[in-house]
Amino acid sequence: MCGIVGVCNLNGEPVGHPLLQRMTDAVAHRGPDGEGHYADGPVGLGHRRLAIIDLSPAGRQPMANETGDVVVTYNGEIYNFQELRVALEARGHRFHSRTDTEVVVHAYEEWGEACVERFNGMFAFALWDRPRRRLFLARDRYGVKPLYWYAQHDLVVCASEIKAILQHPRVRRAVSYPALNEYFTFQNIFSDLTLFDGIRLLPPGCTLVVDLADDPRPVVQRYWDYPFSDGACGLPEDECAERLYHLLLQAVTRQLVSDVPVGSYLSGGVDSGFITAVGVRHLPRLATFTGGFDLSSASGLEMAFDERRNAEMLANLLKTEHYEVVLHAGDMEWVLPKLIYHLEDLRVGQCYPNYYVARLASKFVKVVLSGAGGDELFGGYPWRYYRGLTSAGRDDYLRRYYDFWQRLVPDQDKPALFNGATNRELGEHSTAEVFRDVFRAWPGDFERPEHYVDASLYFELKTFLHGLLVVEDKLSMAHGLETRVPFLDDDLVAFAVSLPARYKLRELGQIVHIDENELGKRLRVERATNEGKAVLRRALARLIPREVAERAKQGFSAPDASWFRGESIDYINRLLRDPKARIYDYLQPSYVAGVLDEHCAGRVNRRLLIWSLLSFEWWCRAFLP
Repeated sequence: MCGIVGVCNLNGEPVGHPLLQRMTDAVAHRGPDGEGHYADGPVGLGHRRLAIIDLSPAGRQPMANETGDVVVTYNGEIYNFQELRVALEARGHRFHSRTDTEVVVHAYEEWGEACVERFNGMFAFALWDRPRRRLFLARDRYGVKPLYWYAQHDLVVCASEIKAILQHPRVRRAVSYPALNEYFTFQNIFSDLTLFDGIRLLPPGCTLVVDLADDPRPVVQRYWDYPFSDGACGLPEDECAERLYHLLLQAVTRQLVSDVPVGSYLSGGVDSGFITAVGVRHLPRLATFTGGFDLSSASGLEMAFDERRNAEMLANLLKTEHYEVVLHAGDMEWVLPKLIYHLEDLRVGQCYPNYYVARLASKFVKVVLSGAGGDELFGGYPWRYYRGLTSAGRDDYLRRYYDFWQRLVPDQDKPALFNGATNRELGEHSTAEVFRDVFRAWPGDFERPEHYVDASLYFELKTFLHGLLVVEDKLSMAHGLETRVPFLDDDLVAFAVSLPARYKLRELGQIVHIDENELGKRLRVERATNEGKAVLRRALARLIPREVAERAKQGFSAPDASWFRGESIDYINRLLRDPKARIYDYLQPSYVAGVLDEHCAGRVNRRLLIWSLLSFEWWCRAFLP
């Protein structure tokens, strides 16, 4: 796991070492174990190393083949690199290190740009093909590793983090208004935009080519998408659970490969519990990490937010070396400026607890396993899907699901949220069209409840999970920590998306018959479908206690609804009620004041929007001139 940078001057101007140095310095936290730079006329590559496999100098990057014709700066882990190495050696390739980076170089020599289709892992890299004068960028299938790029004014710049791109003197700092509209609609960005005007995030499963020998305009192409196939696995549910169990074992075992200490997050839930149970079979005294919360000022549903008790029970059962961090209301205020600087690409909800848990883990290990992906692949959010199950076709489904995913500010409130200048800049920009674009490549139908569930899972894998992965990468790498996600193993994902929706969620058939005029129908539907991840739970119950396998889904969230009305309110008022706050270059003070008033009075829980307003304020302070 590392930090990578690249520069390509389309006008032929040579890339200087001082620029590459500034760019890699900006992401030094991603790679505290070494650095390297490479320049070939108008192309330059830089690298910061976090040594995980082959800790020797042989793993130094940028790395070239024997002739120096192919040079790569690479970030990630390819878990099938040893099998690929055997295949490449059989074809005559010779290796000088034990790294997966060298496998990337020789795989490109052998298979060209199609090499990415053979990689099972998480990766982002920039590769310079000297003979063909082509710069080749690639990102893994699921978006575990980020890769940002900027292309304007005869210049292409790329990096693991935006702050490295901003070191280039020709990259200006300004807000992208369409991205701002997406963020305050979805609390996420569904397109390839970022809040920085002109800086894009290469989509998961995509490559980008800059051909200096022909047409140098960047060309983005998709090499993979989630292959949902309307329950094409064709196996009975008990056989699916058996197959799934073995695929899970294989996935976790694959991702234990490391020359440095490996640990695991442990929430007390089913996904992280299974990963930890497999880990302790292979690693002596596995370290596990949990975050908890001071609930002395919490209320209502928030009283169940602390995961420590369940995690401790599992840690005792599995005999792990267990560590915990307990968060208090003031911890958000202390960490927010630093967190937003590292996050830079604002997405999804409250993530400061993740920052603290990653910091804890980094004190003991350099690699940590995470349960991310299990919910999105196997239907872990059943309360979301009911909105589409009785839809009358594609358009009706898209309308219903779009209404739900306006998590922060609905369309009708946006003229009041944004100030006049922002509304003029936005013009006719439509977040509804952004939402529909996510489904442009959706291969399925919109006829039966199963279709709507699969469409919802497809959507959340490409948007919600992607946002979580971007956040997880930034917050772990802020501490020089590599996070691995075994649920996003290629074989496991391929099988998961082939499973019928009825194996993941129960009682789909009865939902069709619910009267739309029935009072309380929403609660009845939620109760009927509350058992998400059904086949996954059956598979995991073979290795972890059944009471854990059947435990209801619980997210990792602080009791912010109470904290934002109590111990944190002075801090929030100080930032957001200040008429000189930076957010008011774009937003209306009166709308923000109304949000705060509603929340403090207990009329509406606006914690998600308040978090996003705080985040945007610190983003403006950190990155805008």
